[in-house]
Amino acid sequence: MDSAIRILVVDDEERIRRLLKMYLEREEYTIDEAEDGNEALNKALANDYDLILLDIMMPGKDGIEVCRELREKKSTPIIMLTAKGEEINRVQGFEVGTDDYIVKPFSPREVVLRVKALLRRSSKTSYIQTDTTTKDIIVLQHLTIDNDAHRVTADGKEVSLTPKEYELLYFLAKAPDKVFDREQLLKEVWHYEFFGDLRTVDTHVKRLREKLNRVSEDAAKMIVTVWGVGYKFEVVNE
Repeated sequence: MDSAIRILVVDDEERIRRLLKMYLEREEYTIDEAEDGNEALNKALANDYDLILLDIMMPGKDGIEVCRELREKKSTPIIMLTAKGEEINRVQGFEVGTDDYIVKPFSPREVVLRVKALLRRSSKTSYIQTDTTTKDIIVLQHLTIDNDAHRVTADGKEVSLTPKEYELLYFLAKAPDKVFDREQLLKEVWHYEFFGDLRTVDTHVKRLREKLNRVSEDAAKMIVTVWGVGYKFEVVNE
């Protein structure tokens, strides 16, 4: 491996930070710690972490606020730690842009597995990729999605997406012109079946369009809103 994978562990309980640090260091990850939201945000903005484990319930600035502010500047993969039964927090977490969540009490082994899975899905670890003969790539006129490297380019420029934004784009692009309602997208992309809160999808589509639009207006227009139904990915042959 070229360089050590750096993870920021954020929790106001030292016991939990110590436990996570111990298990993650066994996997040879480099661990930084933060004990509150302000420290977490400062460290996350000052360093390019490969992943952040972020507790939701903290005194002062909570995990939701940290995630919201961080997402304005960075696409660092985030796993939120949430207490059992805090359904509303989980919904909020997905809305502000977390990529996964783990419910406390958790087994440290589960955390390690989730961390590994998210690192695999995030573009930061694309250097692990080896040359394969059959590459999983979607090439369109204004947009290229390299699913092996988890890399998106619009009109030749790379677009920095969070793992969830990437998965949403890839899911839509795999089935051009097929209309998906929000419930389907929540189930397929978030693997999550909560009811009544579909803003998560709208928020992510909005962010995805904004990011693509900064690089290519044509690429952003491919994600089409089908009013009263949901969204589709439209390929325009010019």
